Amino acid sequence: MASLRERNRLLVVDALRRRGHASRSDLARLTSLSRTTVGSVVAALQEQGLVVEQQVNGDRQTGRGRPPVLLRLDPTAGVAVGIFFDHDEVRVALADLSSTVLGEDRTEIDVDHSATDAIDVAVEMVRSLQRAAGLDSSHLVVAGVGLFGPFFSHTGKTSSAVILPGWAGLQAQRELADRLELHVEVDNDANLGALAEVSFGAGRGLRDVVYVMVGAGIGAGLVLGGRVHRGAAGLAGEIGHVQARVDGAVCRCGNRGCLETVAGEGALRALLRPRLGYEVTVRDLLDLVADGDLGACRVVNDAGRAIGRVLADLCNALNPEAIIVGGQLSEAAEPLLGGIRETVYRYALPGAAEGVRVLLGELGDRAEVVGALALVIGNTEDLSSRALPAFARVAQRSATRGEEVHAGST
Repeated sequence: MASLRERNRLLVVDALRRRGHASRSDLARLTSLSRTTVGSVVAALQEQGLVVEQQVNGDRQTGRGRPPVLLRLDPTAGVAVGIFFDHDEVRVALADLSSTVLGEDRTEIDVDHSATDAIDVAVEMVRSLQRAAGLDSSHLVVAGVGLFGPFFSHTGKTSSAVILPGWAGLQAQRELADRLELHVEVDNDANLGALAEVSFGAGRGLRDVVYVMVGAGIGAGLVLGGRVHRGAAGLAGEIGHVQARVDGAVCRCGNRGCLETVAGEGALRALLRPRLGYEVTVRDLLDLVADGDLGACRVVNDAGRAIGRVLADLCNALNPEAIIVGGQLSEAAEPLLGGIRETVYRYALPGAAEGVRVLLGELGDRAEVVGALALVIGNTEDLSSRALPAFARVAQRSATRGEEVHAGST
């Protein structure tokens, strides 16, 4: 019975988080709970300080009788922290339980080679944003963290000392939890980008999506049935290490001809260097594409076709509704997306190809930090296995009063 009550509370809170505000009748419809159950759950949430009533302006009245009382999550019920460690910068954001961002900042730093320095910077950024928003430490209830590259979910460590050499052997989850004094969840950048885009971006309303990040590396975040699919060890979606050329260049993973060696930003910059006569940066490449440079557009389009060939096989295996393209090179837009579409439609089964759309991500370079927030705010449909951040505080308050509160596991 206690677990059923807890699930009902999770359903109601999630509906409010998604809608922003709703009447009791709306909540009954959105959650498929009876009006009596919704009334009981709402009363308990109001007593706990998680839900407040919202005034309805006169122009919102329709029909006869009194307008419905609208409910919303109390923004002060808890604040989530989102942190993303990219190769050369740290991004941090704070958001309330309605996913309203309260503050956001970024700092350039060599993340790859000094985990300690990067974590120091991230913690100071959290404290700075906290002060700027007028919050004290008790308001912060949970933190989501994103790392560039593969992450072993069962050990809490990065899986590649080559990609993140300064993080080798470090248990990032434990280290950040100790420093922030919060529960911390960690995921890789592609999974967080996928979560962000299906929650707030180009994939809203979709349940089966492949999100592909194209930058220094190439990775995919897989959303299947509305849930991020991470695989047994957290390594699902590492398409950058699918072999694209049998006799290709040796990859940093040790294999030969990986997709990353063909379509990653390093490979594209190297192709343009002889022609231009100087070391091409990613910014140079993107500017050349924006200016319509034929050589730059060609190498980006070729990269898209190589990526699309791998994604075509994924379409045959997973039959997604959409492929969403993000990452730094997504700024190239149509030359990249056009190449992906061409080979997906050419090599995927007709039914799979006809059913998939290739879309440009909407969140740009904010996708990973927004995804880190979504990861812990719980903006997914996996409500029965995740306690909402605010319930941890409710449990603490109730424990001091001698009450028993059952929360799902995080």
